[in-house]
Amino acid sequence: MSTELDLNSDLGEGFGVWRLGDDDALLEVVSSANVACGFHAGDASTMRRVCVKAAEQGVVVGAQVSYRDLSGFGRRFIDVEPGQLADEVLYQIGALEACARAAGTRVGYVKPHGALYNTAVRHAGQAAAIADGVRAFGVLPVLGLPGSELLAAAERAGLEPVFEAFADRGYTPEATLVPRSQPGALLGSTAEVVERAVRLAISGEIVAVDGTVLKVGARSLCLHGDTPGAVEMARSVHDELTARGVAVRPFVAG
Repeated sequence: MSTELDLNSDLGEGFGVWRLGDDDALLEVVSSANVACGFHAGDASTMRRVCVKAAEQGVVVGAQVSYRDLSGFGRRFIDVEPGQLADEVLYQIGALEACARAAGTRVGYVKPHGALYNTAVRHAGQAAAIADGVRAFGVLPVLGLPGSELLAAAERAGLEPVFEAFADRGYTPEATLVPRSQPGALLGSTAEVVERAVRLAISGEIVAVDGTVLKVGARSLCLHGDTPGAVEMARSVHDELTARGVAVRPFVAG
């Protein structure tokens, strides 16, 4: 049984006058915030606002880096040249770091978003480019799926690989995420999400869409900020974990 577990959520995914999710409410529940850095969502004002609120709540700020794909919300594969991808990862971390410093905090880790996250599970070239971009900035932990090319590349680059699981996403029998275009991609209820979180924390297990029981030793659990009912789900997960003696804490030291 885990004695502690990080809860992370994708935040700051608005742009201009458009808002997505309830960042302020989620920042009162989660321990780590994956903040959009302007490529799939987010802008300077949104990034700074989320960093200020995160600092007030003692939530660790993470850079959620993405393909340059505002119109597709970062959910489309882009065959970008590795050197360019590394530079764009570096650029995004640097932009968020400026906002974090202004808020009295710092970027504590990096997590790819959407299609970039899923591509880096098996695409060794893009995984290495992400790791190179992070390493050019500094020595930051990288959040990703256990067994992914991304975490292998991060370790080779001298970065800390951090195993992540998803509370609200369906899993394939191969321990990857069910594509959002397919049935079973999202868990449908708060009860299912809470059950997933508790089983992960207590037994280190996740049940795939076909019933396969997967062993997952995750240190961080993701609750997407744009999932319908995200705030209720996050609060329920937090309360149930706490009731069972699992402390909700960031995996990065404050």
